[in-house]
Amino acid sequence: MAMDRVHRLLDQVTASGRITGAVVLIFRDGVPVLERAVGYQDREAGVPVGIDTIFRYASVTKPIVAATALAMVERGLLTLNDAVADHLPWFVPLDPDGTPADLRVRHLITHTSGLAYDASLERLAPDRVVNQGLSDTNVSLEENFSRLSGAKLAFRPGEQWAYSTSIDVLGAVLERVHGATLEDAVVRYVAEPLQMRDARFRVTDLSRLAVAYADAPDGPVRMPDPWHAQNDTGFEAYFSPSRIFNDRAFQSGGAGMAGTARDVMRLLETVRTGGDPLFSREMAEAGLSNQIGDVPGNPGQRFGYFGAIITDPAAAMTALPAGAVQWGGVYGNTWFILPDQGVTVVSLSNNAMEGCNGAYAEDLRAAVCADLAA
Repeated sequence: MAMDRVHRLLDQVTASGRITGAVVLIFRDGVPVLERAVGYQDREAGVPVGIDTIFRYASVTKPIVAATALAMVERGLLTLNDAVADHLPWFVPLDPDGTPADLRVRHLITHTSGLAYDASLERLAPDRVVNQGLSDTNVSLEENFSRLSGAKLAFRPGEQWAYSTSIDVLGAVLERVHGATLEDAVVRYVAEPLQMRDARFRVTDLSRLAVAYADAPDGPVRMPDPWHAQNDTGFEAYFSPSRIFNDRAFQSGGAGMAGTARDVMRLLETVRTGGDPLFSREMAEAGLSNQIGDVPGNPGQRFGYFGAIITDPAAAMTALPAGAVQWGGVYGNTWFILPDQGVTVVSLSNNAMEGCNGAYAEDLRAAVCADLAA
């Protein structure tokens, strides 16, 4: 399989400067059909991207932490129906009517918790700021998220879907159950069994770390630190590329890891092929299936445990077919699984936000689907 359209796209986006550097991996039935590194790890220094370049994962962290939770569930260490307050007595948010919320682990892992990403929380007084996982901080998980205890959720848990800091709170639950850091739990239950050598809440090899670039009108610029990102869709976030070097920053289960594209591919292929050795086939299949029912959420999409499931491609405005599972990470990453075709695709770039929610991500999906159909 030549994947000619994908190759042309990668040539075009790097030649134009739209994407500074990227690694794209495409596997079909467990066999690599494309493994390509393009552009620059550090444009100003002229350092090219390599297949083993390390990128900041942002929300690509989420499926790794979700897999850790599911592996722990299958070992009987917790259940998806556990009350969050039983593990985190310092975290008791309120329903919109002001009564204590009945928040369960399953609400966290499916983003039906009533939490939401809210950049305005990063502009509160210093002792009230709630860090969203991308900007730098010296506070712990408990100190950060206890500031939401007693605050009203956007909706009663389970009644809607909203992308949020839920996986950060899930990370706090996993730390409490595991009795050590979130990274220690991730390594024990996921990274070590799958030989994901670089997927960590720190940088394993500074010489391989990609410089982060930020979208700008005249093309990507070396990301300022901090960087306040906004776009015309209403998205807003605060970034700090140096956070990954700060040992005092809490380990954000929603956004805090870095690693390689191959590490991500190892996890996604494990899930696609049945979960072994992390968890059972039933758990893997559940993770790639609708776990939120028909509650309000993104048009044409439902959500499982790892990402969004496409139910109506036209409504979702994507070239991906119904049944595809996809998500990304705002530092410049996107991934998707086509279960019916046995295909898994990972694209990591150093371009926030073009590589994740810019035109590039959908261009890549369309190119892959067209090549598969050719």
